[in-house]
Amino acid sequence: MTVEAAPELRAPKPLRMAWIIAAWGACFLGIQWGLAYAPILWFAALRALVAGGVLLAVAGVQHRPRPRGRRAWLLISALAAVNVTLAFAAMFASVAGSSTGTAAVLANAQPLLIVLPAWWWYGERISPRTVAALAAGFVGLVVVAVPGGGGQGAVLALLSAVAVTAGTLLGRRLGSLDVVAASGWHFVLGGAGLAVWAALTEGAPNISWTPGFVAVLGALSVGGTAAAFVGWFTESRHCRLDTLTAWTFLVPVVGIVLAALVLGERPNRWTVLGLSVVLVALWLALRPRGIRPPPSGSAADRT
Repeated sequence: MTVEAAPELRAPKPLRMAWIIAAWGACFLGIQWGLAYAPILWFAALRALVAGGVLLAVAGVQHRPRPRGRRAWLLISALAAVNVTLAFAAMFASVAGSSTGTAAVLANAQPLLIVLPAWWWYGERISPRTVAALAAGFVGLVVVAVPGGGGQGAVLALLSAVAVTAGTLLGRRLGSLDVVAASGWHFVLGGAGLAVWAALTEGAPNISWTPGFVAVLGALSVGGTAAAFVGWFTESRHCRLDTLTAWTFLVPVVGIVLAALVLGERPNRWTVLGLSVVLVALWLALRPRGIRPPPSGSAADRT
């Protein structure tokens, strides 16, 4: 199977990345709140299915091209399995099983996990400075999380990070597929998988359809999932993956800030120190540099 490198690599667009990260950071609060009204897997399935339905409706109104061909549907199905069914299940379960920031930290370990696959699949060489910056950023997040303890959700959160990393690598290969239509179908297929999983393990959906839950589900599905992932997949087509995923270090930072503002949780000195390290590391990782397509004969050109 041929793995194609992106024809052009650029820096991520700061404004687009800022709202994506803000939306994902808010998702942790939304998931934690919504789990009081719905079982884990059914809640995850609803998030995916609503997001997919919204995107397919937009694609239909705008007459966007549908995915065609066996290869396109195999790619979308694989993306649905790892980026939605597995990642969402692990993410929601980790939030339910952990009362600390550890789950949020490990769920956003993607920048470290993606370095070697991005080099092998797409020939993206990484500088020692970037490696050091990514490692320092993760250390900063650990400093934030460790004082609160581990919790049983830690392993699930790391599994979620692995699944999302695989989804980002596959998302680069969407190629000429329309990103809105492809994203919509991958959410619908992944959500269907979650619904089957939920039916087998949780039984009939026992959901409390309060106005508050409906509002949280809508915000989580439309803003934090449909819009955010379309923006993410759009960026992943054109940006270096190490530079792109470095932004996800800010997701738990946003979550901590929102927890302080909404829930009144005051950060301690370790949290302030860790967040400072994260911000410095992100600045180092995102400093402008020459970005060139990988040279011919690199791993990206192998079959």
